[in-house]
Amino acid sequence: MIVGILGKPNVGKSTFFVAATLKSVPIADFPFTTIKPNVGMAYLRTKCVHEEMGVVDNPKNSVCTNGVRLIPVKLIDVAGLVSGASTGRGLGNQFLEDIMQADAIVHVVDASGSTDLEGQKTSPGSQDPMKDVEMVENEVDLWLLGIIKRDWEKTSKLAEQLKTSVAPSLAQRLTGIGITEEMVEETLLKLRLKADRPLSWAQGSLESFVKALRERNKPSLIAANKADLPTAAEKLPAMKASGRTIIPCAAEAELLLRKAAEAGVVTYTPGATAFKVTKESLSPAQTRALELVEERVLNVYGSTGVQQAIDQAYFSLLKAVVVYPVEDETKLCNKDGDVLPDAYVMSGGSTALDLARRIHSELAQTFLYAVDARTGLRLSSDYVLKDRDIVKIISSGRRG
Repeated sequence: MIVGILGKPNVGKSTFFVAATLKSVPIADFPFTTIKPNVGMAYLRTKCVHEEMGVVDNPKNSVCTNGVRLIPVKLIDVAGLVSGASTGRGLGNQFLEDIMQADAIVHVVDASGSTDLEGQKTSPGSQDPMKDVEMVENEVDLWLLGIIKRDWEKTSKLAEQLKTSVAPSLAQRLTGIGITEEMVEETLLKLRLKADRPLSWAQGSLESFVKALRERNKPSLIAANKADLPTAAEKLPAMKASGRTIIPCAAEAELLLRKAAEAGVVTYTPGATAFKVTKESLSPAQTRALELVEERVLNVYGSTGVQQAIDQAYFSLLKAVVVYPVEDETKLCNKDGDVLPDAYVMSGGSTALDLARRIHSELAQTFLYAVDARTGLRLSSDYVLKDRDIVKIISSGRRG
């Protein structure tokens, strides 16, 4: 699963990306600093099961800090979208293709209202952040609509003549961006559009279909960045009243804390509500910077919001679960004796067989059953994994 970072230019998307991944990419205070998509590894934060199980873990594919398991996940950051991106303005077609490879979207906006729709600086508070959301989502919808409209008349006439569903044809056009026939059928049903009578659809139905399909295929939340600026406090109530998932965010503060932790100045875990200064002699500038993060961000919002946005994208939007595979269900270890060595992020609805396939293709091919390490019960191949499951896979060829 991949989460994409989307938004108009100059809202702090790249700062958000770097704060989450600590990957070096260009950051500047002007539009289109990012041209090619940036891909990096961030962390998904979850409570580790080792304390519940009364063991000392020895993570291999992830990190455990003070009972918090940090599991690597993938992020993609694309260039900012402007009005007209769907027709190629600002290389928008390429950027849209890049972002559509993601499974869910973190839509970064300037909550302080200090940048216009083109990403140019304006007076603080003069812009409506939700208008930015509307513009960007509209460009994505127009781009999808353009794909669907190619030979639409021919496709719809053929479906009616043959009295067949138009869903397979629509799905085939969109399969490259992760849209399946099942998703198309679900959306048609939701909108009560007759799949075998596309010529009878009311005007505007295709537009409604595209929007609903995008919401189904690319669920999103809004990271209200620059929340530490004064005008953001004025904008946030209206943003939250929109009914969308809004997470106040201060990407620059998160980046400062991550860099300070990397340099040994503070101890800080991504998503934490506080940090601890570990270096004795700080310059006045360093001290003041950390004080501002504490006063304007952590004391106000409880966190910088960056990690929370990533966690919610995976857990809430994608219904992800974290599963711990082991080879010895009594000692909760692998063959080398490492306790709870791995933590896998699995998509919602994944089964025990999917976990076996994730570990090794051979394990899936020779799958017999799985074992719940907590209860000792056997689990069938179609058992749907739950968050925090600890599972042993039994196969005829090998054990995992």
